[in-house]
Amino acid sequence: MHCDYTIGEDTETFVQNFVRTMEILGTQMRTSHNATAIVGTGTSRNYGLAQCYGDLSSQDCILCYAQIRTSFPGCYPRYGGRIYLDGCFMRIHNYSFFDEYTSPNDTMVCGNMTRKSVAFQESTRQAVTNAVSGALRNVDYFAREEMLVSSPNDSEVYVLAECWKTLSPSSCRTCLENASMSITKCLPWSEGRVLNTGCFMRYSDTNFLNPIQVTRSSTNKVRIIAIVVSVVSTVAVITFALLIVLYIRKHRYIQHMRKGSYEADKLAKILNDTGLNFKYSTVEKATGYWDDSNKLGQGGFGAVYKGVLADGREIAVKRLFFNNKFRLSDFYNEVNIVSTVEHKNLVRLLGCSCSGPESILIYEYLPNKSLDHFIFDEIRGREIGWNKRVEIIIGIAEGLVYLHENTNHRIIHRDIKAANILLDLRLRPKIADFGLARPFQDDKSHISTGIAGTL
Repeated sequence: MHCDYTIGEDTETFVQNFVRTMEILGTQMRTSHNATAIVGTGTSRNYGLAQCYGDLSSQDCILCYAQIRTSFPGCYPRYGGRIYLDGCFMRIHNYSFFDEYTSPNDTMVCGNMTRKSVAFQESTRQAVTNAVSGALRNVDYFAREEMLVSSPNDSEVYVLAECWKTLSPSSCRTCLENASMSITKCLPWSEGRVLNTGCFMRYSDTNFLNPIQVTRSSTNKVRIIAIVVSVVSTVAVITFALLIVLYIRKHRYIQHMRKGSYEADKLAKILNDTGLNFKYSTVEKATGYWDDSNKLGQGGFGAVYKGVLADGREIAVKRLFFNNKFRLSDFYNEVNIVSTVEHKNLVRLLGCSCSGPESILIYEYLPNKSLDHFIFDEIRGREIGWNKRVEIIIGIAEGLVYLHENTNHRIIHRDIKAANILLDLRLRPKIADFGLARPFQDDKSHISTGIAGTL
């Protein structure tokens, strides 16, 4: 991740525009591999670009964007930045950069310092050249190349090249030609990446390419090589079949592990048995499909919406900025842990949903919202006199004592503030956001929330 050097002046407005930009990009990325957005005016305006690489499946694209957007707030209070992952890219700034293809921040990253043969180096140069030509012929500015290496110690080289779709063909050409010259400087090492302003390129001796999506448009023009094998004996047939089976099983296992779905069914069943699992479609419908009129607020972890279930129950839904499918086991464990933490001064967690494109937590709904709506408001502040304020302070303290001294799982909140203290109908306090915790190792004495303090 590279953040801009300029620190914003009107950071409050910029953050509001940033959140809206993220929402627009997220909506577009559900149905497309690329998205752009422009929100706001003046120096606080947000220009946003997100794009997944051409061989990423639609589901993995959504997951990659969900992962990338949780890292971006780390650039605050600077006016933007860019992030490259091995699956997607995102950039946000307060000026229009959509046609930029080069900058002083262009960089090269060489990895896996294994010295490769001369044959591998020659094949890599040729594969890079082929990928550049392929991307320039493709309307999606994307290409990948697999090339055999005539060396006993090296088998194949894999290359991926892609421009951002906001570039013109000539700008894409310049960017990729620059990237091809830069990336070959990583040779003779076995891994190289170029992170340019307008494009991305990678080569490796390890197959990082994704299975070709048969539903994708034929305009991708991904090179498919048909190998005709003459089978002359029964032994050859059996050997070939076994190799295919092993290849398919290996790649399915890699994809399965990368998505973190290998244990999802088991964990989902546990949540179903305990009544903590909510269907994504049910929650989405309850909130009016994330209608802005139901939005209660915005926090450091995500946006909160009011929802009404089919049985009439009112709920508060936290739509997390990050998607926990990348650490599915941890997320389910947190829900199981926090759902057992019950106290009169803690907001009750009703359950969660990980079945949709994003992670969601469902809480009890408290109509009086948070304490900051009272104590920082001259009119509403009169509703809570000193006696009530003392009761609120004592309630908060009792909730913290329970979290700290819970014999099963000690939890340290680290972000107690008025916005994280909710009030019920009788203005009794309930601590919120203590559930966004991460388990420590067995030799640790407590669970600690991931973020300390508020920006």
